[in-house]
Amino acid sequence: MTLTLKGSKNKPDSGTVTVHDWPTGDWYRSELGETFDGSGTWSVVQGSTSATEFAHLSLSFTAPERFLNGDTLDSLSIAQGDGRTCLYADGDPEVCPVFRLRLQGG
Repeated sequence: MTLTLKGSKNKPDSGTVTVHDWPTGDWYRSELGETFDGSGTWSVVQGSTSATEFAHLSLSFTAPERFLNGDTLDSLSIAQGDGRTCLYADGDPEVCPVFRLRLQGG
């Protein structure tokens, strides 16, 4: 699975996203299969001052079609792991994550 983020010059905390083999939500699984290739937009939403609320990456897919929030994996917590910035599907990355993406420089 791959997630490619491209930033916007005008808004540094947002841009476009492209995914390959991204997990499909239950609603679209019969139509698209277990995973899909798609694109859309991304933005960083800052966490609160609470120790359990982390900043997260919000994804809005527009292709292959517009997904409603929660119909696929569309919110990833941003946190440090192993000395690197990682994205986690769980709202609290301190819980043993099942899903973790490490960011790589380009």
